[in-house]
Amino acid sequence: MSGTAADEEEVLLARAPVAPDARVAYGDHPDQVVDLYRPPGTAYSPPAGRRTGPMVLLLHGGFWRVAYDRTHLSPLAAALARDGLPVALAEYRRAGGGGGLPETFDDVTSAVRVAAAEAHRGTPVVVAGHSAGGHLALWTAARPGPATAAVAVAPVADLARAHELRLSSGAVAEFLDGGAAAPLGRTALAERIAATDPVRLAPRVPVTILHGTADPDVPLELSQRYARTHRGTGTATAAAPGRDGTGADAVLGGPVALHELPGVGHYAAVTPGTEAYGALRDALLGVLSGTPRPVPGGGESGATGP
Repeated sequence: MSGTAADEEEVLLARAPVAPDARVAYGDHPDQVVDLYRPPGTAYSPPAGRRTGPMVLLLHGGFWRVAYDRTHLSPLAAALARDGLPVALAEYRRAGGGGGLPETFDDVTSAVRVAAAEAHRGTPVVVAGHSAGGHLALWTAARPGPATAAVAVAPVADLARAHELRLSSGAVAEFLDGGAAAPLGRTALAERIAATDPVRLAPRVPVTILHGTADPDVPLELSQRYARTHRGTGTATAAAPGRDGTGADAVLGGPVALHELPGVGHYAAVTPGTEAYGALRDALLGVLSGTPRPVPGGGESGATGP
């Protein structure tokens, strides 16, 4: 990637938004929608059309705040679709706009169900997220449901540590306050962090994390702590088809792999055309094919094993 880690946000936000091929609402709130991006030449006309196969549910970041929406990841969704990956780009209620606990988490659960409904029966549904969206992807990986794997890019993987570091001027507390009239007390906030902190929630599906070593917004140490905590927790037990009510096979447990991207900041992996984007694309293709691929420029740490 050219430029520095500090330039990455500007490069990403300079991209023109890309309109989706279709949109599905999963609730009455304007933010309860999923945008669908299909690979070229795919015959697909939801909800009655032929399903496209595996599906990637994409969750954007922005420290869970209403000021940031899915638009900035629409070029990523379109690029992944051009590379053959059907993508469902989800919006969800956020802090300052009706989100928090439990609203944001309820929305993500509903969005995963939309992605599963759009996928071909029995094919994988991978939840992918960036930054705060990576936190939500890791949270989803620990929950029952149709997701068969998770891929997180620069995730807020350790909420307690993120709160301790006051990332983005105290974003964790702002998010988990859930629009309360007054800030939560220390005990109440600690309880909410514990209930939604990926470090404390063992994944039930395989997890892949990509995190730049030069990330100035979400320190790499958060992903390292997650990988160390959940090393060797997977059981890799296959559930019967249809058990989750979607017709998709569910895979319980699995490895946690952390790929550290040297010199990469917070946004490069979600910016099409960068070397780090290639790492994300290859990670998703590997997960969906069931055959993990080497991640370009990625040093692996925290993989499952003794």
